[in-house]
Amino acid sequence: MTRDTVPVATVRPLRRDAELNRRKIIESARVVFSERGFSAALDDIAHHAGLGVGTVYRRFPSKEHLVEAMFVERMDEVRVLAERALEEADPWDGFVSFLTHTAELHSDDRGLREVMLSNNFGQGRVAEAKNRMVPLAIELVRRAKESGSLRADFEATDLAVIHMMIGSVAEYTQDVRPDLWRRYLGVLLDGLRADCDRKNPLSPQALGFDGLDVAMCAWKPRT
Repeated sequence: MTRDTVPVATVRPLRRDAELNRRKIIESARVVFSERGFSAALDDIAHHAGLGVGTVYRRFPSKEHLVEAMFVERMDEVRVLAERALEEADPWDGFVSFLTHTAELHSDDRGLREVMLSNNFGQGRVAEAKNRMVPLAIELVRRAKESGSLRADFEATDLAVIHMMIGSVAEYTQDVRPDLWRRYLGVLLDGLRADCDRKNPLSPQALGFDGLDVAMCAWKPRT
C-alpha cells in the first residue's frame, strides 16, 4: 500500500447466528410489548426469546433502541392509512376509515398504542415518524369539517385522546369481548357528526351484566 492510499472502512454484516438472534429478539419483543406494553423489561424479552440477557443488550443497549427498531415501520403503516383515507372521495368516509383502522391496530398492540400516544419511548426516528403524521391528521380533520360532516369544534389533537379511550376499552374487555371497542367507537362517531340526526346502529352488542362482571374481575388497574 502506497503512502497516498487510503483504506476504505467496510461495515461487516452480522454473522448468521447474530442476525438470527436479532430477529428472535424483535419477534419476542413484539409479543411481549403487544401484551404488556412498555412496562416489560429487556430481561422479560430475553426470557421469552430463550436468550441470555447479555445477548439482548449487545444487540440493543436500551429499551429505546429496541422500540425504535420495532415501531418505526409500524408507524409508517399508520401514515399509509392516513394517506389512503385522504384519497377517499367522501371526507367523512375517509375520516371514519382512518379512525377505525388505527383503532384496530391500537386495540391489538398495546406497545404501538403506547409509543404513538406517549413521548417517553423511542428515539429520534420515532419522533420523526410521528411528526410526519401531524399534517395528515390535520388535513383529514379539515376535509371532514369543511364537508359539513364533522362537527366544527373537533380538533386534530382529539384523535389521540379518542385512541386512548378506545385502547382503554380494548384493554378492559380483552378477556371477555376483544372487539367490544367497536361499539364505543360507534357511539363516539355518532357524537362527532355535525348532523346529529344520522345515527348508525351500535355493533357489537353491549355486554350483559355477567360479561361486565367477568371484565371487572379480570381487569387490573396499573400500579
